[in-house]
Amino acid sequence: MTNVVITGTGLFTPENTIDNDALVASFNAWVDAENARRAEAGIEEHLAHSSSDFIVKASGIHSRHVLDAEGVLDPERMRPRLRERANEEPSIQCEMGTVAARQALERAGVEAADVDLVIVGCSNLERAYPAVAVELQAALGAGGYAFDMNVACSSATFAIETAANAIRAGSARRALVVNPEICSAHLNFRDRDSHFIFGDACTAIVLERDDLATAEARFQLLGTRLVTRFSNAIRNNAGFLNRVTDADPQAVDKLFVQEGRRVFKEVCPLVAALITDHLASLSLSGDDLSRLWLHQANRHMNDRIARRVLGRDPDEREAPVILDRYANTSSAGSIIAFHLHRGDLAPGALGVICSFGAGYSAGSVVVQLV
Repeated sequence: MTNVVITGTGLFTPENTIDNDALVASFNAWVDAENARRAEAGIEEHLAHSSSDFIVKASGIHSRHVLDAEGVLDPERMRPRLRERANEEPSIQCEMGTVAARQALERAGVEAADVDLVIVGCSNLERAYPAVAVELQAALGAGGYAFDMNVACSSATFAIETAANAIRAGSARRALVVNPEICSAHLNFRDRDSHFIFGDACTAIVLERDDLATAEARFQLLGTRLVTRFSNAIRNNAGFLNRVTDADPQAVDKLFVQEGRRVFKEVCPLVAALITDHLASLSLSGDDLSRLWLHQANRHMNDRIARRVLGRDPDEREAPVILDRYANTSSAGSIIAFHLHRGDLAPGALGVICSFGAGYSAGSVVVQLV
């Protein structure tokens, strides 16, 4: 059987950051103006302020990186202001992906021309076609074929399995998985319960046949496992049919919406069972793990899942957290954690890359440093 290894990762981080205090100041300024409008209109129900303490307590998030901070923090706009690109220019997601991909390729010691498969997986693609992955393939000078996929926050792990299967089947020798997440564009910054959740980032992963790899540090894929279960608890109704159903493109449901408490209650046991059962199928258990690189959505969710998998409270090294400074970057989150928190592991160390989110969907990737 062909062994597949991860030999390189890359990360694009936007320069702009927004801490909780700045985000709260913008939100509260909008709330004050909105409440004044409501009072003038005779509407009794008023909106509540947000606070940095509330955000940290609810999520563990302290700040986030975004492509544009000025538009987000403008109380009269409260969404990023991004320039529309001409067709002849690189798209925004291609540009993000190029930076992350080149880092990953350099770390892997792989030339772009030797890549046979490029998968762009993320929660929202900036256009229907042509595929961002095909554009990125051309920008990098990669070979083979490329395509986009969307499994929301689980896109990275689903793409990893897809790439690994292609390598095992012989249709690719090397694959590049890229996750360009512009989460600030689908976030409702006027919703107190979620205005703080997301940030922007892009990750990239190089996978290749073990016998072709030259990178000194490599993680062998011991197994992948995916699960989906339909739920409306996390939803985004933006789509190409909006214009023919005469739906309001600015309506709240055309952005990220969720039932947070329900998501916590239903997703945590689903993900913990996925990881535990996956480990058992490989004759492993939580005691064998050195690292859990979990999806970075909410600190309380990560703690609950890690506790169920390990059978005890995890320490910061075992289940590293990056959402405090990156916030939720959708499919990129678990890969950012893997990218930043693996350098201290010794050969033979076992870990799980796990992502989960809308769908519901969840993916588990068990790896070993060789």
